[in-house]
Amino acid sequence: MNRITDTGLQFVKFGIVGVLNTVIGLGIYYIFIYISVTLYIAGNTVGFIAGVLNSYYWNNRYVFNKSDESHFKPLIKTFIAYGVTLLLATILLIIMVQYLHISEWVAPLINLVITVPLNFLLNKFWAFK
Repeated sequence: MNRITDTGLQFVKFGIVGVLNTVIGLGIYYIFIYISVTLYIAGNTVGFIAGVLNSYYWNNRYVFNKSDESHFKPLIKTFIAYGVTLLLATILLIIMVQYLHISEWVAPLINLVITVPLNFLLNKFWAFK
């Protein structure tokens, strides 16, 4: 398989894993804001941690096929990669909710347009390189 096709297939697989991560992360987020909308940042953080752990497992085994290697370094890199996008997503979430008055229910969905491609690039070319 050529490099472009391989990368495209990896992006599709990454997207499939991302759907599961999104369900987990947003599920946790929505549980928090169901309890109280003031917990949207806490829900975002807890959902992020659960999503990254899920993402690492599936990206390691299914997307980038690195299951035979040491887990510590790629796991740390995965958390850093997702941490960068968490920081960006959190800043965007605050701007959208507090300043643009976008619903707490909708704002994280808008963030996905930015964070998914960025996460793929960071994971492919850095965390699982």
